Amino acid sequence: MEPADVYDLRGLNCPLPVLRTRKRLQGMRPGERLWIETTDPLAAIDIPAFCNQEGHALIETQTVAGGHRFLIERGKG
Repeated sequence: MEPADVYDLRGLNCPLPVLRTRKRLQGMRPGERLWIETTDPLAAIDIPAFCNQEGHALIETQTVAGGHRFLIERGKG
């Protein structure tokens, strides 16, 4: 599998991380993966909920200095 791209959303607050993630995933093929980096504390709730609602797989979540990283695999929808 190819390495996942990193989408830097640090400094953006709710709802922008989810909205920009949605737009970026729409341009990807099902099964492709994307790392999301964010400093928004609500992303720890919003990104998993978004993935569940939209049918994407949340592969990994990491807590990093100042924020979070999420590895998302684009779903079929």
